[in-house]
Amino acid sequence: METIRWGIIGCGDVTEVKSGPGFQLADNSSLVAVMRRNGELAKDYAERHNVPKWYDKAEDLVHDSEVDAVYIATPPGSHKEYTEMAAKAGKPVYVEKPMALNTEECQAMIDVCEGHDVPLYVAYYRRRLPRFLKVKELLDEGAIGDVRFVTMEQTQRLLEKDDNGEWPWRVRPEVSGGGLFYDVASHTLDLFDYLLGPIEDVKGYADNLSDSYPAEDSVSGSFRFKNGVMGTGVWNFSSYKDEDRNRIVGTKGEIVFSTFDEVPITLINQLGTEEFHIDRPSPIQQQLIQTIVDELLGKGESPSTGRSALRTNRVMDEMVREYYKR
Repeated sequence: METIRWGIIGCGDVTEVKSGPGFQLADNSSLVAVMRRNGELAKDYAERHNVPKWYDKAEDLVHDSEVDAVYIATPPGSHKEYTEMAAKAGKPVYVEKPMALNTEECQAMIDVCEGHDVPLYVAYYRRRLPRFLKVKELLDEGAIGDVRFVTMEQTQRLLEKDDNGEWPWRVRPEVSGGGLFYDVASHTLDLFDYLLGPIEDVKGYADNLSDSYPAEDSVSGSFRFKNGVMGTGVWNFSSYKDEDRNRIVGTKGEIVFSTFDEVPITLINQLGTEEFHIDRPSPIQQQLIQTIVDELLGKGESPSTGRSALRTNRVMDEMVREYYKR
């Protein structure tokens, strides 16, 4: 095999710019089929993106002999179902984040993929963005000495109902797993798993302080990484502004950066203050997609797997567990 031929299940907004074109632009990769339950929308996507085939049934795409691997870009509530379908057909799976509704579903997805000897990858693409590779480089070269603690803070304004008077799927736990915490904080938590290693212990609090949409809108937690580094996090999605800021503090300095905002990475140490301006690439998932293609072709290894993503779901589940027991 010289080229990995991809099929997409769920060609919605995330596939328009962030991911879809990445399958066409990555080396030794092509996008040959897309699926959406609304066939007209699938056809429209295929025509606009020069994709040869479109389907309105996932089974038809999965069993297409010209599809080598499947990218699942639906909301988390259907990730397990489609992963099982693709794995049983012998197709490698790349699934959007968060990996599934909860830790139990993540484990089931890993089990079915391993049982059918197919790899499972998850779209935590920040593990390959130049911006965060620079943070990793600074840590590895000892620019701030030994890491002692981290903080993660993120706020967003309240979401609004759509034109039909319904809440977006991202704040409906039966579809998303939780609220915006699962949708966006998962990126930060997974990124820190990559930068510092797994979180071993976690305690959290969650609530719906605005009493608005069905899910929690506020989460705070404390955690300890396997290497002993301590951390705290606060996420509020009913604030007056959108902002996110991460700090990694060591014995010789600190690194300040954002998970989402286009702001410089700031390094502060005994040499002074230095800023690193690193642009965000487009398509934003292309670098991670390339690592997956390379691994499938036996030429490398991807950093974002089902097992690494399972850890992120486990941390989130622990932080909101008591809220959903009410």
